This record gives sequence, C-alpha cells and structure tokens, in this order.
Amino acid sequence: MKSQGPKGDSSPNGGRAVQVIRSRVPLRMSFAGGGTDVPPYPQTHGGVVLCAAIDRFAYASLTETGPGTPFVAQSLDYDVVASYGDSSHLVFDGELDLLKASLRRMAPEAVGGAHLYMHSDAPPGSGLGSSSAMTVAIVGALSRWIDRPLTDYETAHLAVVIERHDLGIQGGLQDQYACTFGGFNFIEFHHDAVVVNPLRINAETILELQYTLLLVFTGSTRRSDGILARQIANYSDPAGSVHDALQELKTITIDMKRALLQSRLDNFGALLHAGWENKKRLASGITNPEIDSMYDAALNAGAIGGKVLGAGGGGYLLLSCPATRRHRVAKACERLGGLPVPFLFEATGLRTWRVDGVVE
Repeated sequence: MKSQGPKGDSSPNGGRAVQVIRSRVPLRMSFAGGGTDVPPYPQTHGGVVLCAAIDRFAYASLTETGPGTPFVAQSLDYDVVASYGDSSHLVFDGELDLLKASLRRMAPEAVGGAHLYMHSDAPPGSGLGSSSAMTVAIVGALSRWIDRPLTDYETAHLAVVIERHDLGIQGGLQDQYACTFGGFNFIEFHHDAVVVNPLRINAETILELQYTLLLVFTGSTRRSDGILARQIANYSDPAGSVHDALQELKTITIDMKRALLQSRLDNFGALLHAGWENKKRLASGITNPEIDSMYDAALNAGAIGGKVLGAGGGGYLLLSCPATRRHRVAKACERLGGLPVPFLFEATGLRTWRVDGVVE
C-alpha cells in the first residue's frame, strides 16, 4: 500500500501518531424513473432518473495500523468484525462482500495495515441506496489510502462494477452516481455511457419541496434482488405491459424535471402518484397490503401522491402533502406503524478527508 504522512511518530501523549482517512457519502431519494436504470433495459431503450441526495450518510473510517498487521474491518450495521491477512482470504461468502470486492479491485497485491470502520444512517434495504452509498464510501476511503485519485464518474463506475459485475448483485445504476455526485440530478443511462446532469433548481423551490414532502419509514426493510429478478424476467416479453410502464415512467421523469426547473410544484405530487402507479406494474412484490393501506390512509388524510423509495416491498414511503395537511398525513401513517423521519436535501456528494489519530 502507498500511504501518506508520518508513521510511527510519537504523540505528545505517548501514543503512536497515525493517519486516519474518512469518507462520507449521502444517501439518495429517487423521485421518478427508477426501473428504467435496471439492465438490460437502459442498454436497449435508454433510461432516465430524477433524484436528490439527502442528509443521511454512509461513512467509512480507515486507520493505518502499519506494515505486517492484518486488514481489520468492522461494520456497525451488521455487527461484524473480520480480519484479512492477504487477498487469498477474500472469499465472497455473504459477509462484508462489498468491502472484499472493493479490496480485490483496488488493492489486489496486498491486504493489510489498516482498520476500516463502516456505518450508515439508514439500514440496508431501506430504499435510500444505503448499500451503494457504502460501496462508494469504501471506494473513496481506499482510493485516498492508496493514493489513486478518481473522478466522480470513475468512482461511481467502479462502484457499479464492484456491485453488479464482481458480486453479481442485481439492481439499477442510479444509486452509485446519485450518491457520488450529490445534489439534484437528472441522470441519463445510455447503452454505452451514463450522463449526470446536475440541476440548478431555485433555492426557494427546494425549500418548498422539502417543506411539503414527508418521508415515512414503513416499519420494515426488504431485499430488492427478488423484486428486480422478476422485473428483469418481465422484460423478456416485448409485448407485455412492463415495456409500456417503463416508457411512461421515462415521460413522467422528464415532466417532473421540467416542473422542478420551472418551480411548478403544483403537480409534483400528481406526478409522484402517476410514477408509483406505473412502478407497481413492473413486478410483483413492489407493493404489499401493508404499504397499500398506509398509502391509501395518507391519500385520505390529504396527501396528493407518493411512492415507495427503491425497488419496493418496504423501506421508506415518500409523500407529497399540502403544507396544511402534512401533519394529518403524518398522524395517519403513524396510526399504521409508520415513522415520519425529518430530512434535508444535501448538495454535496462523496467527501474524503484526512485527520491525525493516535493509537495508545
């Protein structure tokens, strides 16, 4: 490993001074277009997604421990601590595979000399892109550690390769780019490229959107791979309703982007609802009776529209509400076990930095 900074120096308190590298990556909120970014659809038809980063984060903190020491990984989310002596031990077995695949890609010749601590503000399966955000956080910390600078596009692409190709995890392509870049983005997925278009939305429009949106945890998380496998299988029928639903989702996404850029929030909730209705056509399991009951209760309490974030099946429900009805919608969801969660939009993406640490 190539590292920077002093090693083994004594601190004034008698400990050993070490370098600590931290990375922080925002989670994302997808407004429209989810599903059109899931291969093989974007390669043949092109996909578009409208999304924004929020102030929930995935973190990776790497402390150098010196030559001859193992690579120790600690995940707070999974309550796992593991130690790796060399790359031959990096077997994909369901335990910290995102880290092991990242190490294989970025440090195949030597594994050791560091302690990596990882945690996220949202649980895996929440629909906020936490798994991909964690991959980006790991890539960010490792790239800083081995002195391999990466652009935002390179970072996001590498995270896609690690998850989708090396680990074979089924899923879309938006999370890695949305989390890496941060802010509001209209992302285009072509057969040979991904284009991230940052949106310059009026500051007052962002404040109003934030004020009228309600984020509610449904009380359960989910694994998205089963839902996505069914969605991908449904592509095989070119005459089926899935293709029509995906085309409609693309149209809705473009309309929603224009509404945000033109500060027209009057129909934002209606577009969310239209997108949700089409999203449910992609595969079974995207919704369930509990989600439907909570969503219907929210509409009856005054919500204009909404959707389940991510692949569906659980996680977070995003609702658009008139300002005077927002509290009633929150109460309606709480009565069914939902938990309203405050959030703010986040303008920055991946951030990495170094600090001085001391090992006693």
